[in-house]
Amino acid sequence: MIRVVLVDDQMLVRQGIKGLLDLLPDIDVVGEACDGLEALEIVPALGPDVLLLDIRMPRMDGIAVLEALAAQGRQPATLILTTFDDGDAIIAAIRAGAKGVMLKDVSLDDLANAIRALANDGTALQPAMTKSLMAAIRRNPSETPDAYASDDLTDRERDVLHLICAGYSNREIADLLQLAEGTVKNHVSALLLKLDARDRTRAALKGIQQGYLG
Repeated sequence: MIRVVLVDDQMLVRQGIKGLLDLLPDIDVVGEACDGLEALEIVPALGPDVLLLDIRMPRMDGIAVLEALAAQGRQPATLILTTFDDGDAIIAAIRAGAKGVMLKDVSLDDLANAIRALANDGTALQPAMTKSLMAAIRRNPSETPDAYASDDLTDRERDVLHLICAGYSNREIADLLQLAEGTVKNHVSALLLKLDARDRTRAALKGIQQGYLG
């Protein structure tokens, strides 16, 4: 079972998401919080595999929650769920350690797949948010996480980058591209090196910045 904690200041949103996730046999919502301060109490205590976190909340927003959990060394794989397609907020969330970002109107299948991807050390960046991310990067290029290298990507590395952005694990990418899993790991390592990215989520963001996903 994938243990999930859900943090959102709107009760109906929490109830709706929890009700949908309760339909799935492999995902268990083990805790809920109504704001950031409550999240800081329950997340370390429950130790979820995946944290579903709203950005805009009273008392403490999602970015501050991520930063506080990281400072404690207790930050789980975090999927940001937001109503607003705000590229600047998405970049801030990724800088704070989020491994995925999706809009709250996402389908149950896509949400479940994102949770599974994060639980397996993957990422999930909703393709619909690419346009706002590109606009935010153009406005503030210096705010993009990490510097980036100039080495071009091969066609296969671009294929792998697209699938990373969609939230697929190395094994799933291997199956889709008919490659050995070890080969995919090598491609991912090359991507991180060429994009000068610390993790897969930042690699996806760099891919958008450099036009590989646009």
